[in-house]
Amino acid sequence: MAYHKIPSLTADIFIFDEDFNFILIKRKNDPYKDYWALPGGFVEYGESVENAAIREAKEETSIDVELIDLVNVYSKPDRDPRGHTVTVAYTAKGDLSNGKADDDAKDIGIFNVSELDEIPLAFDHAEIIRDCLDKAKK
Repeated sequence: MAYHKIPSLTADIFIFDEDFNFILIKRKNDPYKDYWALPGGFVEYGESVENAAIREAKEETSIDVELIDLVNVYSKPDRDPRGHTVTVAYTAKGDLSNGKADDDAKDIGIFNVSELDEIPLAFDHAEIIRDCLDKAKK
């Protein structure tokens, strides 16, 4: 049997409200320390991607979320400096007022689409956020 390198699998969550305000976390660790990012993280062995998204949202933002929609899969081999990482992105609803930074999040912020081009974002999260906004507005 041949062995293959396997990419890491992550889930990212776009948590938004009816006015399309959304939550970002400020990363506590490298890569992209002190940059803003979507809540998310690695899928654990034996865990579904959907459950990982819900768990990561809670761990990083203290918000209980309801997944709304699968947005896209992002798989460019160079999208994460730690190695080939594939992310599955979801839109989700949750009470933004319950947000509190926790786990790998140094801080938490509520942003609006009008601020998107001014936010220093980690990874390819600007692309993911735009795709999430397009999906959420439909």
